[in-house]
Amino acid sequence: MDSVTQSYFENLEAKDKNLQFEAFNAINAAIKEEVDWAYEVWDQLKEWLTDKDNHRRSRGAQFLVGLAKSDPEKRIVGDFSAVWEVTKDPKFVTARHSLQSIWQVGLAGKEQKEIVLNHIEDRFRNGAHEKNYTLIRFDMIQGLKKLYDELKEEEIKQLALDLIGVEEDIKYRKKYMTVWK
Repeated sequence: MDSVTQSYFENLEAKDKNLQFEAFNAINAAIKEEVDWAYEVWDQLKEWLTDKDNHRRSRGAQFLVGLAKSDPEKRIVGDFSAVWEVTKDPKFVTARHSLQSIWQVGLAGKEQKEIVLNHIEDRFRNGAHEKNYTLIRFDMIQGLKKLYDELKEEEIKQLALDLIGVEEDIKYRKKYMTVWK
């Protein structure tokens, strides 16, 4: 890892919130593409998933899903359940940020995509008991749209449309459909 990227990881712990935010954005920008330093931070990020600090939990999840495309060993397959747990974090903002980024795992390969699709489908169909489930459902539909936009695979679009069809409340069904127009 180059010294600039290393400094971004260090600045995530800075007292200055602006410096933290700048570092967060710089890391996110870097991991939009494949990087060669994923495994240098992987274990640390995995530890963050259960940290007492919700910012670390959120960052750990968001960075790991972004690094999935830089993971030739497919570690994300074994670590996915730990990342998915953060999408159910007691702190809703942490859960939501994690859920909004989870789709990126699907960019890493067929196996990774299937894991994401299966988890989203199961939660959409069986998560109506969750607090804020309409927002959670919206985030999952948006994630499917982002994944579709990247991969252009009809099975992703069909899954999203099938899930939208499951929504009984016409108001929310219409809201979810706006994502696909």
